[in-house]
Amino acid sequence: MDLLGHDFPFHPKALAGRRALICGASGGIGAATARMMAKAGASTVVAARSVDKLEALVSELCELGPGPHTAMALDLEDLEAVSTAVESLVRDGPVHILVNNAGGPPGGALIDADVDEFLAPFQRHLHASHTLVKGLVPSMEDAGYGRIVQIISTSVKEPIPNIGVSNTLRGAMASWAKTLSRELPSCVTINNVLPGFTATDRLSSLANSIQARTGKSAEDVHRGWMDQVPIDRLIDPLETAAALTFLALPAAGAIRGVSLAVDGGRLRSI
Repeated sequence: MDLLGHDFPFHPKALAGRRALICGASGGIGAATARMMAKAGASTVVAARSVDKLEALVSELCELGPGPHTAMALDLEDLEAVSTAVESLVRDGPVHILVNNAGGPPGGALIDADVDEFLAPFQRHLHASHTLVKGLVPSMEDAGYGRIVQIISTSVKEPIPNIGVSNTLRGAMASWAKTLSRELPSCVTINNVLPGFTATDRLSSLANSIQARTGKSAEDVHRGWMDQVPIDRLIDPLETAAALTFLALPAAGAIRGVSLAVDGGRLRSI
């Protein structure tokens, strides 16, 4: 598939006039989402810890859509910096779309995790997402349009072996979003996308972490994953980005509080 070419699934002006903040955009699904939304006409602010990693992406986004497209340094574990960034963004106009996305914790059995291993992941996921939502929702309501989407994990539905801290964190994120779906203004939706085994650096890092903690070979880890997936392949990050982009459209205004799996059929639950 050429999802940014002849297989592109959206009208090039589907998100025209909308401004999107995409966190964790230096690679993987975050960068893919920025590309998809830019191609669909959105103006994007791509955020990551290092702006240097975003320069090439911004240049690419400018070729995909009219923008404007900008990069922003944002450390999601520094909540004061997150609040300051939000204040700066809304001074320049409303942010209509927020994509909450951050790197996950290392793999390993939950029973082996120390309490302090939960602190940083919860800070950059749940605490940062809540800070962003509280800061951005008033401008979304004023604009009459808001779309908030979390990139989390299929472990929300079914825990994945050997990523115990991540499973715990993702469940908390899903419950947080579901609660907010009943509280946010009517013009602001919030939903989750649950990626399955996706071809990203995060998946490679996770495989290495599991290998180190369990002694399994990288091939055995990968094969164990693929044995769970009916499509028998890793998912392209742009496939997941297409689902995220749809949830950001005006047409998705009635979809609220949903956790949508893009997992190649891995989940056995309904």
